[in-house]
Amino acid sequence: MKQAINSTTYPDLYAHATAFRMEKTWDTFAIARLIRDRSETGKTPAFLYLGREESELLRQHLSEAFGEESVTTLHESYYMGLKIITVDQESYISTGGSKQSRTIQAPSYSAAS
Repeated sequence: MKQAINSTTYPDLYAHATAFRMEKTWDTFAIARLIRDRSETGKTPAFLYLGREESELLRQHLSEAFGEESVTTLHESYYMGLKIITVDQESYISTGGSKQSRTIQAPSYSAAS
């Protein structure tokens, strides 16, 4: 018998209030600030939880950048490296989960003799 395992952890919408509210347009800087605030040394959030309103704002934002036909759904989409999860709430913004941050290092070269 197969068991489905869902590794996505959904937030307790009643215990964790929305981080902030967007007005009428998608706020890229506010999302970047939220991710930075929720990050620790070497770890960043893995998921971006959005309510229905915020999911629609993000879809509109991406449609303007990439064309409406290229963004018909946010299913299996990532934004700023976080997997987008739409929660069953009219308005909600939060992050969750944890993943290791990759650090970019300059390549090391050895001197030829």
